[in-house]
Amino acid sequence: MSDTMIDAAFAPAAASVAQGLIPGATLGVVRADGSRAVRWAGLAAREPEPEALTREHWFDLASVSKVIATTTAVLKLADEGLIDLDAPIITAIPDLRQYDVLNAPERRITFRDCLTHHTHFPAVEPIYTYGDDPARLKAFVLQREWKAGPPVYSDINYILLGIAIERITGQPFDTLPLPPGLTFHPDPAMSVATEHCMWRGQIMKGQVHDENAYALGGAAGHAGLFGTVDGVLDFALSLLDGSGMSEAGLSAISTPYAHHRTAGWEHAFPGWSGGEICSRATIGHTGFTGTGLWVDFEKGLAWTLLTNRVHPTRHFDSGIFTLRPATGDAVIAAFAPD
Repeated sequence: MSDTMIDAAFAPAAASVAQGLIPGATLGVVRADGSRAVRWAGLAAREPEPEALTREHWFDLASVSKVIATTTAVLKLADEGLIDLDAPIITAIPDLRQYDVLNAPERRITFRDCLTHHTHFPAVEPIYTYGDDPARLKAFVLQREWKAGPPVYSDINYILLGIAIERITGQPFDTLPLPPGLTFHPDPAMSVATEHCMWRGQIMKGQVHDENAYALGGAAGHAGLFGTVDGVLDFALSLLDGSGMSEAGLSAISTPYAHHRTAGWEHAFPGWSGGEICSRATIGHTGFTGTGLWVDFEKGLAWTLLTNRVHPTRHFDSGIFTLRPATGDAVIAAFAPD
């Protein structure tokens, strides 16, 4: 992996940083043989004082937590025979909608439905506005009668999966075993800053940006994981070389199920975040804070683009939705040209 290749792949992100659209960005690329290249530029924080970004900084991965932590944990439990993906999630959470056991649609939702966002839950719900006690908020999620709607991408699916993992393992979600470079409890001094949160009255740095995850105890099934670029690349490599997941698990995350979704991930489709020239055997996932991970199994290549595009505010057009596919195309063009 030459300097010329990674420089070309990083060019779109470098331009975004230079134009002031995002404070900082890190791009990491890894091949199935373990070779990797990393570039970074810009700031880990603009406010209250400028802080230069380094390779060792922790990024708030936001919804990339869903695939690295939660999906992986669920599939491992399935491998161990502790979860049947096609069984209702009440096999792990029997008290879900416990006051309407005969009619509540939530009691018929399966683990696979949650993994693939094939449920009736809303896209957004400000759970954090209902209180500040994590146990009570989890009870609220479990007992609320959720308004029926068409299947959409919903954090509620993964909040439920996180609760199921806790019930099965008997351990808090934020104690899931993680390899080096991934954590629920980063060093704030080496964490990338995210938003100046109006609710919490401060810039979030080393604490999860997602309000619901914060209110649920700091980490939940949908958000709360932090990673360095090398930690994320190590995870991606474990998928490429098959060391991090069983054959059944790899099949689950790479096989389309519904609405371009696999178990946890998105599968490549026209107009998606991973660009247009990756193979159709590519999966990916993005995070609200400006993060993302994509794995092209056919080309034996994966890349992660990590930014702090919400710092100091989300209410600004960072261009992230054009930067991501542009980066994907630049990665493939540089590292896996046809």
